[in-house]
Amino acid sequence: MTTATQALAFTGVIAIGAMSPGPDFAVVVRRAALGGRASGVAAASGVASGVFLWSVAAAAGVAALVAAAPGVLAAIRWAGAAYLAYLGVRALIAAARPKPGPLAVGTGPAGGAFRDGLLCNALNPKAAVFFLALLPQFLPARPGVSDTLTLSLLAVAITLVWFSTVAVLVAALRRLFARPAVRRGLDGLSGLALLGLGARLALTR
Repeated sequence: MTTATQALAFTGVIAIGAMSPGPDFAVVVRRAALGGRASGVAAASGVASGVFLWSVAAAAGVAALVAAAPGVLAAIRWAGAAYLAYLGVRALIAAARPKPGPLAVGTGPAGGAFRDGLLCNALNPKAAVFFLALLPQFLPARPGVSDTLTLSLLAVAITLVWFSTVAVLVAALRRLFARPAVRRGLDGLSGLALLGLGARLALTR
């Protein structure tokens, strides 16, 4: 059975991983800045759902199988890079042709934000490797379903709290981001950031 000490240590490592800048952070910030709190929290929920999928997969040995198959891992990597590039290009197009109106930011419904967060995390092979290396270290020699579920839910809760907090804080500045010049600048910067992250993921071995 997973001990309180193991759970606490796992919590700390997951918190550090969640707070590290990356594609998930970029997607949540952009969605919250241009779509408001609901859109940002939806993106955060998508990221947390991706974390849950990878943590359960790692505990079940699926992530180990993926990591041992270079072709599968490469396919996930290229799919993730392509999706980040798609998000980046979409942001740059929005920067070049912003929609009129103070809040007409054109980021789509909350469902689209959830999808962006989920796919951004689920198509990131670094998440697979992270949980593959991390989760077994905090499970007992013969883990039960409750052990896996406890750590998986901890990972989801920490991720959701962190990114939801980011979304709420960014959304509080939405009046600033709603200004046309600021909105175009944010779209342009986030587009370049997402393209850069996609290129880095594509080149990662």
